[in-house]
Amino acid sequence: MNEFENNAYFWQKVDAAYMSGNFRLVYKKGSIHKQYPDLLFPCDYGHVETVGGNDAYLKVFRGSRKEKVEGIVVCANLLEKDLTTIVLVGVSDEEREAILRFLNSNDYQKTVVINRGNNIPSWAVTE
Repeated sequence: MNEFENNAYFWQKVDAAYMSGNFRLVYKKGSIHKQYPDLLFPCDYGHVETVGGNDAYLKVFRGSRKEKVEGIVVCANLLEKDLTTIVLVGVSDEEREAILRFLNSNDYQKTVVINRGNNIPSWAVTE
């Protein structure tokens, strides 16, 4: 079994979810985190609200490059006992590393990154 199988159709759905809403800035790059005043946001962070009137939204780190979804981060938080996904948009390699350092700065939360790919595995094809 592959460690991770990328699926271009998945990334199409992430693109559509990101582009179908408006980005609302929550923390500007360099802002101080409310709960952890020693942490500064490495990039703009915000939400893309979904259509339909519910409270759902995408969490997004937005970098300095062209607005393209480049990957997602999955955060496992032991204190909150949850998994959170954050979409990476337009981040450079340096910004990506800074985001990962930011998100992994304590022992209660750790992350993995899923980088965008363009493969379509056989199990992803529908009739």
